[in-house]
Amino acid sequence: MDTDKPLEDKNVGKRLGSNLRQIRKNKGLSVEAFAKQIGVSKLTVIKIELGEGNPTLSVIWKIANGLNIPISVLLSIESDVSIARKKDGLQLISSNEVLVAEPLFQSNGSVELYRGYLKAQSEYLSEAHRQGVVEVVTVMSGQLAVEVDGNTYHLEEYDSIRFKGDRPHKYINPSSDLTILHFAISYNHS
Repeated sequence: MDTDKPLEDKNVGKRLGSNLRQIRKNKGLSVEAFAKQIGVSKLTVIKIELGEGNPTLSVIWKIANGLNIPISVLLSIESDVSIARKKDGLQLISSNEVLVAEPLFQSNGSVELYRGYLKAQSEYLSEAHRQGVVEVVTVMSGQLAVEVDGNTYHLEEYDSIRFKGDRPHKYINPSSDLTILHFAISYNHS
């Protein structure tokens, strides 16, 4: 069961649904087959495609992984110039409500950029992403510990880490202050 907080913006939901339906059909997948493949109910997929569902961060990851595309493709809007303003950003919230990720721009299919906020004294365990995904995380403010393959890496302000995201990994904010992060997720590596 998924307890992530849902997307709230109606326009985002309609856009996500329309994009999902188009990409799924282009790949020749029925709603039933796709729902079974990603482990989400058929009704949930139908509601999302109609723009009536409130998909959570976990469900959005399952959809993107099932279609073998970056999340930002599902949320895409075409434009030659884009500005990602904090006050206008879409917020994807983790099930334990400690991590907020804001997609910054439409992906070109190979890299996604996110602004992230990890609450004080908290942990977020990320599921493994699809094979070949590489994450680069930079601490913009605060402190961060990242656990990957049983090792813990401690980062301070402006430190960055790169690792293979195709395995479970954990983000930990050991401090009493909010940690602000910048994520770059690459899909080009195999």
